[in-house]
Amino acid sequence: QVLLMESGGGSVQAGGSLRLSCAASGSTDDRKCMFWYRQRPGAEPEGIAAIRSDGILTYVDAVRGRFSISQDSAKNTLYLQMNGLKPEDTAMYYCAADSSCASLTWALRDPSRFRYRGQGTKVTVSS
Repeated sequence: QVLLMESGGGSVQAGGSLRLSCAASGSTDDRKCMFWYRQRPGAEPEGIAAIRSDGILTYVDAVRGRFSISQDSAKNTLYLQMNGLKPEDTAMYYCAADSSCASLTWALRDPSRFRYRGQGTKVTVSS
């Protein structure tokens, strides 16, 4: 069993930054692939960033160049550094984990497939 708890959300003005954290516990074998996804108001969940235990990472176009995913294995914590925030980034942000992910890009396309998911943290960006 993997437990995930996000923190770091809040309200910022456009152009600002936030760093989200996701504290993880449980089997590391079940956390070989870690993800951030979001759900904007009235929209379907959207995978945005992923990192694999071998260091491979990927982003969707909407956040590439502005967001950065990283993890501290010693602290069992996943991060999402978000810079240059835009009003359209307003959403609930979730971290997720899975034991395998041959293709991170493919995995991001369907967040409903993530085996373990946190409760989310809210990000609001005002113009």
